[in-house]
Amino acid sequence: MAQIDKPSLHFNTKLYTGNGGTNAITGVGFQPDLIWIKERSSTSSHNLVDAVRGVTKRISSDNANAEETLSGIVSSFDSDGFTNGADNGVNENSQTYASWNWKAGGAGSSNSDGTITSTVSVNTTAGFSIVKYVGTGSGSNSTVGHGLGVKPGMIIVKNLDSSTNWVIWHKELASETNSYIRLDTNDAPGSTSNYWNSAAPTTSVFGVSPGGYNNNKDGQNTIAYCFAEKTGYSKFGQYNGNGNTNGPVIYTGFKPAFFIHKRIDNTGNWGLFDNKRSPSGGGNTISYNLNPDLNGAEYQSTSSMNVDFLSNGIKIREDNGDLNASGGSYIYWAFGQSLVGTNNTPNTAR
Repeated sequence: MAQIDKPSLHFNTKLYTGNGGTNAITGVGFQPDLIWIKERSSTSSHNLVDAVRGVTKRISSDNANAEETLSGIVSSFDSDGFTNGADNGVNENSQTYASWNWKAGGAGSSNSDGTITSTVSVNTTAGFSIVKYVGTGSGSNSTVGHGLGVKPGMIIVKNLDSSTNWVIWHKELASETNSYIRLDTNDAPGSTSNYWNSAAPTTSVFGVSPGGYNNNKDGQNTIAYCFAEKTGYSKFGQYNGNGNTNGPVIYTGFKPAFFIHKRIDNTGNWGLFDNKRSPSGGGNTISYNLNPDLNGAEYQSTSSMNVDFLSNGIKIREDNGDLNASGGSYIYWAFGQSLVGTNNTPNTAR
């Protein structure tokens, strides 16, 4: 597997301040195809906009709402960033925002690898594709092409036309064929044949509901964000908590820029950390957390939600149950900021 030496060509976090009008955000380093924006200091929904659905089209990770059309959200994807309108969710005057940006392949093209034709925007170098398709509501072997050319490590799916939960396939859940977890709730994972058609994803397709479930409702538009692991850049894994402030070290093979975690043996909120939102105390410690499943403001914790971003992984520093319960099991996804060597032994935590 080819390694990615410069992750910032494919993923980058960009912080900015709103101006209440037209706001051109630069410094991303590439033209993004998926933008995820969250106001940091106020209660406000997350905003996800992508190049396949088009500008002005918003879905939110913290609720099950159908896609909204809002003229004041992202108005253009630009060569070094994006431009926002005046919507308060992305551009309230003087408010601060975090944006997480991924590069795919533009507006996408038709893909007929599955039984359901899809539109796929793909960046095979970074292992990321945006997939849009119209559900058929039936089909015992219904599949959708994802364009990655390798088996995904994670797939995030949202029905655009109905108020239905987000659903995630992650390679570290209990069953590759039946397990799922919801992004917009704190629920523990579930198991059913109704999401993935009792089939694990392949190098070309993923299965969808044979009976009209959320990810294959007849005539309804659906979006999927598909990710594959890439050396030096991305990791989709699992770790076990120890309930101690001297928590586990998660080896990723790169210094993280972005880390999302979720408890899977019990209920627990999703948590999101990144390397741009003011590390506390200097050094590697990251203590500013946002919850993808909640619309609340960012919070800084100096006692319950700290992690260290090391040169080749993540050190858990606290014993909060959402992050590090004794005996707790967790999944995560992480993207890198710099490449390290191939040594499989994590750095000594500092």
